[in-house]
Amino acid sequence: MPYKFQPGKMYMMPTHFGPSMGPRQGPEGRTFECKDNPKTTSISVSFLTNREQLEELLPEGFEVGDEPVVSVSASYMKEIEWLAGRGYNILGVSFSAIFNGERDRAKGGLLTVLWENLCDPILTGREQLGFSKIYCELPEPTVLNRETHCIASWLGFKFMDMKLTNMTPVSLNPSPAPAAEQPDDGVLKGTLHYKYMPRTEEWDHADVGYAVLTPAEGSNSVVKEMWRGEGTVEFHKARWEDLPTQYHIVNAFHELEIKEYRVASIVKSVGGKDLSDQRILR
Repeated sequence: MPYKFQPGKMYMMPTHFGPSMGPRQGPEGRTFECKDNPKTTSISVSFLTNREQLEELLPEGFEVGDEPVVSVSASYMKEIEWLAGRGYNILGVSFSAIFNGERDRAKGGLLTVLWENLCDPILTGREQLGFSKIYCELPEPTVLNRETHCIASWLGFKFMDMKLTNMTPVSLNPSPAPAAEQPDDGVLKGTLHYKYMPRTEEWDHADVGYAVLTPAEGSNSVVKEMWRGEGTVEFHKARWEDLPTQYHIVNAFHELEIKEYRVASIVKSVGGKDLSDQRILR
């Protein structure tokens, strides 16, 4: 007798074996609080570039935000509960953007791509949330002579170098004052994405194509340590032979003009959220 989908349960391919396991659904359907995990080190460099170059990377309904600043951020996560204590690493490239829909208006960083070094979060993040996730190799950063060096590669081809130097600790207020209440202007805040899935057989048509938002609020993340300093980032020009499915992505970042570098930071934090508050923008 063919199986039936259980109401209220989340499924992903392959569906033949029952509801899927992942960050938003564990054994017996339990969820994960994300209070004492993951333990994350995030290393970021940002730079000012040309607004016109960023506009070419925007889907319909989006515009570049107040300033054309690109942020490149690598995060190294450990002790993740939904992976039974394992971890993985990510590399994202984003810039400030505004979404103007028929119903919603939203502002935040548009996450254009998120590389990850593990298949499981790539699949769940793409299919369930609409993150633009793809695979690459992301080894732990090296630290030598007070320089932190992050790299990203694909099957041996190194396509990114990020280096941070002259890092100085930032004092953290153990009891921060309550944030001033922001006026309700109706603009949603968070991380912006564009979810797209092609239609089988009709390859130039979308089965799914819409903007989504990761709301800024709701995270259990607590910053434990922070450093600021100077940094550089370089995406290396690639041939099709080097990166058959990604060279056009890497080359788009390689071609961005770097007018000036902005903030470089290292942040150690604990906690997060399961992103089940992800929402469609209309």
